[in-house]
Amino acid sequence: MDYVKEDTPMLILDDFYQTLKLPPDKVVELDLGCGNGRFSEEAAARFPERLFLAADIMMGRIRRCDNRARRGKLKNMITIRAEARLLTGALLPEASLNRIHILCPDPWPKDRHRHHRLICSKFIGRLHGLLKENGEFHFSSDDQPYLEIVTRLVENSGLFRRDDSRMAEIADIKTDFERRWLNKGKTVTHCLWVKQPYRFSGEGH
Repeated sequence: MDYVKEDTPMLILDDFYQTLKLPPDKVVELDLGCGNGRFSEEAAARFPERLFLAADIMMGRIRRCDNRARRGKLKNMITIRAEARLLTGALLPEASLNRIHILCPDPWPKDRHRHHRLICSKFIGRLHGLLKENGEFHFSSDDQPYLEIVTRLVENSGLFRRDDSRMAEIADIKTDFERRWLNKGKTVTHCLWVKQPYRFSGEGH
């Protein structure tokens, strides 16, 4: 497959099992679970030299996201319909992303639904593999218990170092979901972790 180029049409990757080739000379950011694309749209407009991948499983959201990119003539924003675990586990190459955004994902607060949660120890390891050296994982949540769980999982992994100061360039860009929550007086907390070199802890033979 050729490298994904700017102004690529919307990608539907439901039954696609070939790894995407991303341009190595570009800063590439992934907005995973992008909703209707407000965050990706504003970020792509602010940083035209970067490539933004806006991904979601819901076709209606992706169509709205794609319409945003077209209306804004944002050739550096590519919309992708794919399930998150398939996209990160099989369709994106290792060390290909500079930053991954997962913003206000569903916390699935009920015990019987917790298996639906995206972020777990295995998934954190996959994010680490997808990021380039010093790549960044940007996470936000309005749900305090879920925020604490994700923070504990990331920090216990030893794969990332927290540095929220690196969010300064995007701190004012909000998803529509976050705007609604803030208008209701609720709090949305953002965290940013920087990829650290993997250190094998096993003993040699």
